[in-house]
Amino acid sequence: MRYFHVDCVCYRSLAILLVFSALTLAENTPPPRISGETRAEIIHTFNAELVYIRTNFPMGKIGLKLKNGALTPTGPELQQLMALWGPAAKPGDKARISDVVIKDDHIRFEINGGPIKRQKWYQRLEVAGANGGGPLSPSDSSANARGSFVDLYFDKYVPELTGPELKHLLRPVFDFDAKSALEAYLETVSPKVKEAIENHHVLVGMNHDMVIYAKGRPPRKVREHEAGVQGGVQNEAEYEEWIYGTPPQDVDFVRFVGDEVVRVETMKVDGQKIVRVEKEVDLGTPTVARKQEDRPATAPTLRRPGEEMPESNPANSRTPPPLGTPTGAPPSPSPGTDPGPN
Repeated sequence: MRYFHVDCVCYRSLAILLVFSALTLAENTPPPRISGETRAEIIHTFNAELVYIRTNFPMGKIGLKLKNGALTPTGPELQQLMALWGPAAKPGDKARISDVVIKDDHIRFEINGGPIKRQKWYQRLEVAGANGGGPLSPSDSSANARGSFVDLYFDKYVPELTGPELKHLLRPVFDFDAKSALEAYLETVSPKVKEAIENHHVLVGMNHDMVIYAKGRPPRKVREHEAGVQGGVQNEAEYEEWIYGTPPQDVDFVRFVGDEVVRVETMKVDGQKIVRVEKEVDLGTPTVARKQEDRPATAPTLRRPGEEMPESNPANSRTPPPLGTPTGAPPSPSPGTDPGPN
């Protein structure tokens, strides 16, 4: 009986070891590459799909990159691209996935036509005649594409995955489940801003989009200039005031400087005035692209190689002749200098 008990314990330990080894091997085994059938299914399912946007998409050839849940660019770099090229889509906007391209290690999802202007099939047709030919339907070659894209990257290759898994990976940029633009937008803001928007309340520090979602588009706008002294220097700032409500109701005056609410004034029905100027929510300072004022190193010039411009060499500078000096006459000598032989 003792030997039988020992054998049972050994077999049980061996079985546990084999199960543990199988589980470890399964975890370390890389997933298979995406199959041709799955490729076709993903392209068919996601192409032309309507989604709500969860982040800013800049126009232009620089799109977004998404890998392991991390999105780039972000922060000031993304704000700079938005200011430089303009927005293709903002949080809460509805967009259409216009193309899906599966590469070796990433999948590209283009929205609203993508970053490159493509011609229709009929715009490539030409008609030839005795006096030459031309396109059947001319297109504007100077028109810019207004879409963008996001590249979903994987570690080494695109693995086999299902539609729900792909939607989960795209969650930082696309919302496939939202019922409205407001519902999609509220998922992208902080809990404090979300509560204020749901209560139709404006906080100092909000931006234009947040105020529109909270109060709607303003019935009236006023643009004014405000002069003031700051640090001993006279400054003049331009602001815009959005006015909500008409007497005998409460009237809200929401003041913007740039894209930020800096002042909220509420006139109550009973004549009470409530003014809020302290920042109640901080969204960070967006970076605005500035024009480059410095002369580029490769600017075109008429100088020959090695030739200096007169203003770059002090020895070539010349004091203009005094008034009344005949044209072509030599300049008058400076006091204390020898005019030389005549």
